[in-house]
Amino acid sequence: MSYVDEIIVKVVANNPGETEFHQAVEEVLNSLRFVVDENEEEFRKAALLERLVEPERCILFRVPWVDDKGQVQVNKGYRVQFNSAIGPYKGGLRFHPSVNLGIIKFLGFEQTFKNSLTGLPIGGGKGGSDFDPKGKSDREIMAFCQSFMTELSRHIGPYTDVPAGDIGVGGREIGFLFGQYKRIKNEFTGVLTGKGIGWGGSLIRPEATGYGTVYFAEEMLKTRNDNFKGKVVAISGSGNVAQFAAEKVLKLGGKVVTFSDSSGSIYDPDGIDKEKLNFVMELKNVHRGRIKEYAEKYNVEYMAKKRPWSVKCDVALPCATENELNLEEAKTLTSNGCILVAEGANMPSTEDAVHHFINSKILYGPGKAANAGGVAVSGLEMTQNSMRLAWSRKEVDSKLHSIMKNIHNICVTHGKESDNFVNYVKGANIGGFVKVANSMISQGLV
Repeated sequence: MSYVDEIIVKVVANNPGETEFHQAVEEVLNSLRFVVDENEEEFRKAALLERLVEPERCILFRVPWVDDKGQVQVNKGYRVQFNSAIGPYKGGLRFHPSVNLGIIKFLGFEQTFKNSLTGLPIGGGKGGSDFDPKGKSDREIMAFCQSFMTELSRHIGPYTDVPAGDIGVGGREIGFLFGQYKRIKNEFTGVLTGKGIGWGGSLIRPEATGYGTVYFAEEMLKTRNDNFKGKVVAISGSGNVAQFAAEKVLKLGGKVVTFSDSSGSIYDPDGIDKEKLNFVMELKNVHRGRIKEYAEKYNVEYMAKKRPWSVKCDVALPCATENELNLEEAKTLTSNGCILVAEGANMPSTEDAVHHFINSKILYGPGKAANAGGVAVSGLEMTQNSMRLAWSRKEVDSKLHSIMKNIHNICVTHGKESDNFVNYVKGANIGGFVKVANSMISQGLV
């Protein structure tokens, strides 16, 4: 049995029931086979893969808080500090009922390679809770965030672990979390990213993941002498990432025709223009409504309990959540003429869907490369905090664009095959791995 296969077997055996974590490890290690085989003696001696797939630290804690009725509620809290070989742990906090240890480990593992690809000195981590912000009052969310941070504050710091937002954790939640950290520690430091512009946040941070995904997709299209102009684009999700991905697509001349949420999808064949996009932003960010209301307002098709991948499109941008695009949907996309899939979410395509995209030789950008824009600007926010500076919108956007171009170049360097087809999965995994592996070996047994 090869070294890679040994580790995959051990991960599955030692982490029962953590299917998302198994999936992430298998996807990464399978694409690293030839690199591992070439360096097997050195890697085995250093137990490199064993250390690579084991988090440096897993922190689990209870989060008691009081709801508006005076009833004490209890949720589970997590922070997985996965790898600090190239810098302090960096990764978002997710508040969603689906959160469990396996999902946080998968996200932290992926974050390690994503952060490496950015070229910034940040390691991989992730955290969150099974708390659901939906339907909660601002006071309840503040109560939960303060309790969550009371415990988390013991384990994080600007040179140790710098969390950010993720699903269910936006500007409101980051504000409450930061305020509690400041109260406990009596210091104002860059311990969280995604902060408000007036108190240490970075311009472009809300837009970063969506913009970055489209910048990456734009570079992919350039490899085939193409661009977004006139392209029909299907986007899943309707939150922060989906909104700003749509905004950037519109600026580049594309036509966005779908959005979705957990209840269903809308299809607008005329295209979601700037006015309609503003409605979605108001609906989701202010009123916290359902995407069905878009269909009712603009009299377009609403597909209840369905995802948007049945819609004919040139480009698909999955921007919602993990495993939201399966094999059948992947086949539908390619048979409908889709030429590019770039992931704005973390691992939104199932393993067999990814294989189908690669075997079909379409342009497929995995999340660890295509959605690295968010953590890239989080890293830039950390830099601005350390320097006590605030860069202009143009400066940050320019740096983001440059980082996404560089990530694309790394993927091409490591992923180009003999027929000139670029396997972006292979390229991203190898590109991210090499830097982490070399750093781990150089630092000894840490």
